[in-house]
Amino acid sequence: MQYADLRSKSILCLGMGWFPQSPGGLNRYVYELIQSLTSQHNLVEYCGISIPKTSSVTGLQLTNLAAGDRSLPQRLWSVHQQFAQRQFVRPDAINLHFALYSLPILRQLPADVPVTFTFHGPWALESQQEGASQMAINLKHWIESRVFRRCDHFIVLSKAFGKILHEEYAIPWERIHIIPGGVDTHHFQANLTRQQARAKLGWSSDRFIVFTPRRLVHRMGLDKLLTAVAEVRQSYPDIWLAIAGKGPLKDDLERQVSELDLKHHVQLLGFVPDADLPIAYQAADLTIMPSQSLEGFGLVLVESLACGTPAVCTPIGGMPDVIGNLSPQLITADREASTIAQTLKAILAAEVPLPTREACRDYARQHFEWAAIAPQVRQVLLAEHQPHFTKKS
Repeated sequence: MQYADLRSKSILCLGMGWFPQSPGGLNRYVYELIQSLTSQHNLVEYCGISIPKTSSVTGLQLTNLAAGDRSLPQRLWSVHQQFAQRQFVRPDAINLHFALYSLPILRQLPADVPVTFTFHGPWALESQQEGASQMAINLKHWIESRVFRRCDHFIVLSKAFGKILHEEYAIPWERIHIIPGGVDTHHFQANLTRQQARAKLGWSSDRFIVFTPRRLVHRMGLDKLLTAVAEVRQSYPDIWLAIAGKGPLKDDLERQVSELDLKHHVQLLGFVPDADLPIAYQAADLTIMPSQSLEGFGLVLVESLACGTPAVCTPIGGMPDVIGNLSPQLITADREASTIAQTLKAILAAEVPLPTREACRDYARQHFEWAAIAPQVRQVLLAEHQPHFTKKS
């Protein structure tokens, strides 16, 4: 790929919010992707909800489509209107990241510009697992399917999500491209000793600390992790679990901590600012992702490794692809609490060796650095326009 070609391309991205004001895996991914694309001499226009009017990043233009505090119908109408009024350069490629906000602009997309959808997860299936009504599930699936029919190519972060895209939405495999997520290794770095990081956070200097930043929802598996910690502490009373994040299960998890008598072994930290996340990763002996379903990649694992801290995961979705080549023993045999406990006890007993700080950091940089990931994404975005497919009934 020639340098002059890199300078000549304009890419339009449509996402959700603006990171870090609006936290979350999708927003972080899009934010870091567009930063990487502009650093590699592309012109990027980012359209989203409640985003700033201007950016200090050279080559990045921002278009705010709606205010996030408006009702959903008002938001969608605003997206339609504001997108029609945008006055930036005609793009060479379009990259959509969220079906809901993509729907109102479908008819406005140039017919001869390739459209790529980055599939961060099955919106309808996730809602189903969180107990949404059947009507809401059906509507979300219809929105996703309608948007997908307009797209030429699809990017997934793992083969597991490629399989969902193919089986649940009938997307042909030849239009699905597997490109892992990237990590900002300048932000997530190993610049503190474990004791320095713990001192900054006020964490104990002499306990075995396990860290997990998670949305407090059912599919994240936090209830099973608490059950596992209750078992582990019988043999290893120095274990301490720090859970970062917000969500609807907060009260249930606090109740479970009390019922299992874990108040000296578990702390729910609430929301942890992005600036403090690298410190928390470095303060921990281990990061864990006990996900039960629909974990397409596991960005937390990569962030932890970039900070020099090894990570354990359940064998769900794309997570084994992240950890497997570094230390397959850190993938639990299944997703049950007893198995998670067994893995933690094996680590504490030194039966399962943990990768060194340097090995974790080097692995993250070698496989997930944005400098290598962003050009792969760009290549797919600029791939030739395809005739739109029709989903089989």
